[in-house]
Amino acid sequence: MYKIAVMGDRDSIYGFAAVGLEPFPITDTEKAAEKLKELVEGNYAVIYITEELADRLEREITYYSERKLPAIIQIPGVFGNTGKGIKAVKQSVERAVGSDIIFGND
Repeated sequence: MYKIAVMGDRDSIYGFAAVGLEPFPITDTEKAAEKLKELVEGNYAVIYITEELADRLEREITYYSERKLPAIIQIPGVFGNTGKGIKAVKQSVERAVGSDIIFGND
C-alpha cells in the first residue's frame, strides 16, 4: 500500500499528521534533498512539499518528475509562498480537460 508524505517547516506541516499523512519537518536544503530521494525510492505515491522548500529543491523535483510515482505536489506554507503550487495544479487540470477552467481559453 502506498503512503503519502508531506515535507516542509514544522509550522506548515504540523496538522497533516492528523489526517494520516507522514510529516517530515525539514528546513535544511541538503537534508531535504536526501529525504526527498529516500521518499521517492520508498513506497510513497504522493509527496506534498511546501512551496518555499520546493523552490530550493527545484532541480531535484524536476529530475523526479520524470517518474510516474510519486507525484510531488507543492503546497503553500506559513511563509515563502511563490504561487507555484496553485499554478502547477491549474496546468495539470488544463492538460486533463483541455481548457483553462478558471479563465477559459483566450
